[in-house]
Formats: sequence, C-alpha cells, structure tokens
Amino acid sequence: MSRQLLSVVVPVHDEEESLRELTRRVLAAAGELDGLDVELVLVDDGSRDRSYPLLVELARGEPRIRVVRLARNFGHQVALTAGIEHARGDAVVTMDADLQHPPEVIEQFVAEWRAGHDVVYGVMRDRPEGFVKRVTARLFYVVLNRLATDEMPSAAGDFRLIDRKVVDAFLAMRERDRYLRGMFAWLGFSQAGVEYVPAARFAGRSKYSLRKMSQLAFDAIFSFSILPLRIVLGLGLAVSAVAFLFGIASALSKVFGVYTVPGWATIVVVVTFIGGVQLVVLGGIGEYLGRVYEEVKRRPLYVVRALHNFDDEPRC
Repeated sequence: MSRQLLSVVVPVHDEEESLRELTRRVLAAAGELDGLDVELVLVDDGSRDRSYPLLVELARGEPRIRVVRLARNFGHQVALTAGIEHARGDAVVTMDADLQHPPEVIEQFVAEWRAGHDVVYGVMRDRPEGFVKRVTARLFYVVLNRLATDEMPSAAGDFRLIDRKVVDAFLAMRERDRYLRGMFAWLGFSQAGVEYVPAARFAGRSKYSLRKMSQLAFDAIFSFSILPLRIVLGLGLAVSAVAFLFGIASALSKVFGVYTVPGWATIVVVVTFIGGVQLVVLGGIGEYLGRVYEEVKRRPLYVVRALHNFDDEPRC
C-alpha cells in the first residue's frame, strides 16, 4: 500500500520570529504519523519583514518545505486558498503561523480523518484573548448562525483538516469575498470537531486589526445570507405603514379641528427618521451590489510571484 501525503498549509505575513520554530514543530509532529508523508506549504502574503528570505532559506535546506510567494498582500483568507490550491496531499491541514494552533493536535485530526470524517476542525477551549474579544466572538457566531442558512460551529477558526475530495469541491468555489469557515460548512460532508487549548502567540502581534476583523465579519454575513436585505425591506415597510397611519391621523385631525397648529419638530423628526431609513436600505443594497461588481470583473483571486520546491508553473 502506497503512503499517503499530508499537506500542511500556513499563510505567512510578517512572522519572521516564528518561522523556524513553526517549521520545526510542524515537521516533528507530522513525522510521527504512521503511513503519512508530509509537505509544508508556506504562503508568503506580502510580508514586509525578513519572512520571505527566511522561507527561501528554510526551503533550500528542507525539500518537504514548499514556498508560495504572492505578488502582494491579498489577505489571510485568500492566502489560505492559494496554499490549499498548491497543496498535493490526500488531506490538507490549514493553520496559522503564530503557533496558537498547536501542531501536535494534527495527530488527533488525522485520527478523526482515518475514522471516516472528511472535515476535522479545531474547537478552541479557554481562548487566550481578552474578555471583550471573547464576548464579541460569541456574539458574532450567534448572529451569524441566526442569519445564515448553514450552521457554523462557534469557537472554530481556520485550524482544520480537509480531505482531498473536500479540497476539490472547495476549489470550485471562486467567490472573492471569502469566509473559509462558512464555505466549508456550506460544502457539508462528514465533519467532526477536536477540542484544543490555543497557546499564546510565539512572537510578534496579531495581524488581525479591528478593521480586518470587521471586514471578515461583513464577508461572513453578506456572503452567506440575504436576510439583511429582508430586514431592511421589513424596516422600510414598517416605516411606510407608520407614515401612512400618521398621514391619516393628520388628515382626520385637520378635518375635525383637533390639530390646528402644525409642529415643526414633528416634521423634522419624521423626515429625518425616514431619510435615515432610506440611507440604511440603500447602504444594504449597495453592499450586495458592490460584491456583485467585484465578482463580475472575474479577476484572479491572487497572483503568484515565485514558487520554491515546486515542479509546476505558478498558478493563479
């Protein structure tokens, strides 16, 4: 029986301090898996520090390390996609470079995969973030699961193992606004969760700023639900009904002489409120239209600048 190949995909953006320890621990953990060879696919996502030269150095000394250098910073989710697309394994593990995803958990992922599960995702226990981030993360998943039609596991990030058939199905999904956790949930297949305790960052600081986290949340909501459109439609109908009733009441009060002095404050409040609702509705519609605009341009998701330890030509 031929040995199977396990690919470990890691996006890298300004992580020079973690790379040596990352590669050492991943290759050590994967080397203990019976019947599996391993390749480590490291995707340089427009790093500005010495990450890329260090990746090249590591690849020269270790043929199991493969490096994909993107032409610029395309973002974490696209970098993960690029790594998955260049992975050759019968199964692919995705994880972050900061070592908050312990490579030693890969053994448990493989055990669940061999037990018949096509997707095995890590479930964080005792999150290391502060109180505010933990609360907002929980709230986000509650809102997302209320809005989306597909259930998405909470406390599950981008630390997962996916079978080759899931990889092939995933790569057929070419939308630009990518929320990989939702995309794998939408695909279905047999899925299982493995609990792990995330470690503190090995070095450096988080690359996910408040702006990037907000963008990811918007991508998740607007990519997997049209409920926001229905909400603004319902809000528009409710405001229209209230305005209609207010108009009838004003006409009746005029006829019966009850309302003789017009109130400018009422007019200002009503006009401002209706104007605000219209802007909200237009903003919701515009968000979806903007995403349609980005999709119809049909640009590649990413552009490869260089490959190391690959035999094939760059793909994009």
